[in-house]
Order: sequence, then structure tokens, then C-alpha cells
Amino acid sequence: MSVPEEHLASRRVLKSRDTLWAHALSGWLAQAGVTPNAISLLSVLFAGGAMACFLVAGDQASTAGILAAWLGAIACIQLRLVCNLMDGMVAVEGGKGSPVGAIYNDAPDRVADVLIMVGAGYSGAGDPGVVKLFHVIPLGWCCAIVAVWTAYLRVLGDSLTGKHDFRGPMAKQHRMAVICGGALIEMIQHLTGSERSGILIALTMIFCGGLWTCVRRLQVMARELRSLPPKP
Repeated sequence: MSVPEEHLASRRVLKSRDTLWAHALSGWLAQAGVTPNAISLLSVLFAGGAMACFLVAGDQASTAGILAAWLGAIACIQLRLVCNLMDGMVAVEGGKGSPVGAIYNDAPDRVADVLIMVGAGYSGAGDPGVVKLFHVIPLGWCCAIVAVWTAYLRVLGDSLTGKHDFRGPMAKQHRMAVICGGALIEMIQHLTGSERSGILIALTMIFCGGLWTCVRRLQVMARELRSLPPKP
């Protein structure tokens, strides 16, 4: 089944889409009969796995437990991103798109973002177990809200101007890279008994950068709307 042009216009430009492994994996999934919509839903399961790992990471006392929890969260986030890549490739390059593909492509992502950000916020690095900015703002929930807002502005911009705006500095791939980096730092701090700040730093970057991303997208949207000819 062909993919509508408006769905193609909403695809994010990704260098990983041109790699050999991505083409090989998407081709195998298409031949195996795996649908793009199923892959999109699978991404939510991986995000849930990341959340589960984050929720128990802070309480681990053994080396094995610490490694399993933090690396498990990072692995699940990366698998979520692989699903995000594969659903579009199987739909477009594999020719398995569906009329409701745009819904499955976008809606599960919002759930996945919330699960990962909220999970990271409850990773046990704060007191009493919630990572906070200025000891007041629950960062996980704030980052979840900002992540959903950035996606909303992208979709709103498309509805008003006909263009999807993927600009950062905290678009989805940037958020996931930062949170994985923060989890890796946190894991090392946890293993060495150092004061843990990796997740706090990562979530603070995502929150502040996400707000700036929203401002930038709003500015571009307003500029585009002002440049449109007046309606008769």
C-alpha cells in the first residue's frame, strides 16, 4: 500500500535511515510480515521497560543490579528509537503503509516520551526519590510536558503552515541522547559511590532546552503565518 504524501512530509530527516543495517533490518521485518503499526506500538513497550529500569535503578546495591538497571534503561531507550526508525522504513521503503499509519506513527511516541522522562525523574537520585530542579520542580514530569509540547507545536505548525518543524535543540533524538548520557554518568557515579547528578543534569538540559525549542518553533510558526497572503 502506498503512503500518502502528507505522511512522507512529516518524516524526520535521519542519517541512520541510509545505513546498511537499517535497510537490512527493515527489509527483514517487511518480509516477516511485521506491520509498521505493530512496530510503533512495540516502541511503547520498550519505553515502559526503560521506565521500569529507571524506577528500580536508584535502589540497587549490588554491582550487577546497578549495571542491569542503568544499562537496561539505556538499551530500552535505544530500542525505542530503533522502533521509531523501523516503523517508517517498513511503511515507506517496505510498501506496508496503512491509512491510519500517521496515527500510529505519532500517538505512541507521546506515550513513550512520558514514560521515559517520568521514569528518569523517579530514578532515585533525588530526595525523596524524585529528581527536582531547585528542590521544588519535579523534573521528570516537567520534561514529559515539554516533550509533548514540542511535538504538539510541530503538528500545530503543520496544520497552520503546511510544514513540520523538527528544529531543536531538544527534538526527540536530542532528548533521548541526553537522557542516555545522563544515565551512563549516573551509573558510573552509582558504581563508585560518588554523589549522583547525571540524571539531574540531563533532565535540566532537556527541560531548559525543550522550552527553548518550543520558543523557537513558535517564533518560526508566527513568522510563517505573517508571511502568508491575507485571506479574502
